[in-house]
Amino acid sequence: MAFACTIPAVPTVQQDDATVRITRWDFPPGAVTGWHEHGWPYFVVMLMDGILRVHDGTAVSETALAAGQSYMRPAGIRHDVMNGSDHPIAFVEIEVKRPDALVILPGA
Repeated sequence: MAFACTIPAVPTVQQDDATVRITRWDFPPGAVTGWHEHGWPYFVVMLMDGILRVHDGTAVSETALAAGQSYMRPAGIRHDVMNGSDHPIAFVEIEVKRPDALVILPGA
């Protein structure tokens, strides 16, 4: 079950190709993504300090994250994300569609 909220978070797709989808998400206070599931593993990088509330259908977790902090999740986990902060927040989400197609730079 998703959060009961009528304020939608705003996604802005920055890149979407055969290898990755990169989306910036902007959340006013209390905004939600809506119930969804990712088809690929993904990374989230916070653009500003904030509190993410995540509903997994059974329980709600709340995590304070700092600007620049990141995390990774596997594909297939249904969830809804809410801005639990009293100010707007934003993060960039990077879904990896084809890990085998990512280029590794020399010296990296």
